[in-house]
Amino acid sequence: MILNEEIVKQMLQDALDHGTGIGIPISVAVTDAAGHLLGFSRHINAEIVSITLAQDKAFTAAVNRISTAELGKLCQPGAELYGLQNNLGGRMVIFGGGIPIRDREGMLIGAIGVSGGTCEQDIACGQFAIAKAIERGMKS
Repeated sequence: MILNEEIVKQMLQDALDHGTGIGIPISVAVTDAAGHLLGFSRHINAEIVSITLAQDKAFTAAVNRISTAELGKLCQPGAELYGLQNNLGGRMVIFGGGIPIRDREGMLIGAIGVSGGTCEQDIACGQFAIAKAIERGMKS
């Protein structure tokens, strides 16, 4: 399974709808498995910094094949990946909001990144979009 234009557009809209539902303006990005941007959208009143952060969260989740929240734990001082966030020109994000997207066989097919709320809110918006995609027949 691959992320096609229809799935990407729907995931972006689902994340935005969830953000609206919990009262936060967000930016959301979806990438392919290599971290290349497939789609992006934002609420008009989303924070300007959220534009870059959403894209970098999705990129980070894709290229590391792990959520940015989990990666953050591995990048703490003394942990095995400490300092990773200083690589790739500052594109690595090590706080919540970037989530890998996997197909039915568990293969990485992309990632979603959300920014604009707290880490927990960003994660919830991304997970909501993935859950809706699963309901439509795609597995995360």
